[in-house]
Amino acid sequence: MTDHAETQPVEDYLARVLADCGEDTSGHLPSDAEDLDSDVPGQHALALTTAEGAEYAAGDTDHLFTIQSIAKPFVYAMAIDDLGLERVQEAVGMEPSGEAFNELSLEGGTGRPLNPMINAGAIATHQLVDPQDYEPLPQPGDASEAQRSESVMRRSARILAGLRAFAGRDLQVDWESADAEYDDGYRNLAIAHMLRTHGVLEVEPEEAVRGYIDQCSVLVTVQDIARMAATLANNGLHPETGERVVSQRAARQTLSVMATCGMYDASGRWLAQVGIPAKSGVSGGIIGVLPGQVGLASFAPRLDDEGNSVQGVEMFKRLSQDLGLHLMANERRDIAESLRQES
Repeated sequence: MTDHAETQPVEDYLARVLADCGEDTSGHLPSDAEDLDSDVPGQHALALTTAEGAEYAAGDTDHLFTIQSIAKPFVYAMAIDDLGLERVQEAVGMEPSGEAFNELSLEGGTGRPLNPMINAGAIATHQLVDPQDYEPLPQPGDASEAQRSESVMRRSARILAGLRAFAGRDLQVDWESADAEYDDGYRNLAIAHMLRTHGVLEVEPEEAVRGYIDQCSVLVTVQDIARMAATLANNGLHPETGERVVSQRAARQTLSVMATCGMYDASGRWLAQVGIPAKSGVSGGIIGVLPGQVGLASFAPRLDDEGNSVQGVEMFKRLSQDLGLHLMANERRDIAESLRQES
C-alpha cells in the first residue's frame, strides 16, 4: 500500500488533470441514461496503478459503473489461456475493423469477427472460455423466474473469477442492469445469429448473448480497472496480490490487439495521438496499459460519436503528453520520474 504522504502530490496532479478536462461537457450520455442518478453525469475519476503496485487516484473513485466493453481484453486473455491462441484465432481475428463497435460484419472468406474488441468478436470470445472447473453462479432473483441456463451461469462464474483476480478484490454482477440490457439486445442477438450461421458460435445465440451481457454488467470502480490494466502491464502478474492471473503470452497478445483495435473506429487516431494500448466502454470508462510500467483508468460518462468518453480521451491525451507515455516516443521517460516531475 502506498504511503499517503507519497501519494498526495501525484493525486494533486491527477486532480488538476480532472479539473481541466472536466470543463468539457460535450458529448451524449449512454442510451440507458434514464437509469443514472442525477449526479452521475457530472462525476468523473482518474486512477493510475504502477506495475510495482503503487496506486494513485482522484475524483469520484468510489463510484460503481458497469464494466461494459472494458471486459473484452481480459476475457480474450482468459480464452487464450483456456484454449490456446491458435484455437482462439480460428474463431476471432485480430485486424482493425474501421467500423462501429456493434457493426454486423465478418471477415471475408473465413466468417470470423475481425477482432475481439468489437461486439461480434467479444461474443465469440465469451463462449470460448472453459467453464468446466467452475460451479455455476447462483441464479439471481427468484429461482422460479430463472432465465439463465446452468452453462451460462457456469461460464459467468469462470469469467467473474477471472475479472476478480485481475482487480484483486471481489466483484459483483449488476443483474438488474444485465436483464434490462438483454431485453433490448436485438442487435447483439442478430450478431450472434450471424456468427452461428458461419459456425463461429458453438452454443445457441441466446445463450452466448445472455452470458456476454452478464459479463458486461460486472460493477467496477475506476481503481478496479486501473489495477486490472496494471496486471496486463505486469505481464499478467497482479502487482499487489502477486497472483499469476494470465500467462505472459496471453497478456502480450491482448495488448497487441488493444493497441490497434481497442478504441473502435477511432483506434488509428488514438494510437497516433495518445500512443497507449487502450480499451473503452460505453458506460464511460477507459483503460490504458503501458507495458512494464503502468495501468491507467478514467471514468466520465459523456460519450463521443464513436462511443468513447469525451473527457476520458482528453485525460489520456494529457497524461500521455505530460508523462511521456507514447509508445512510439524515442525517449520514453520512466513513469515514476515523470510523476515526480509533474507533481
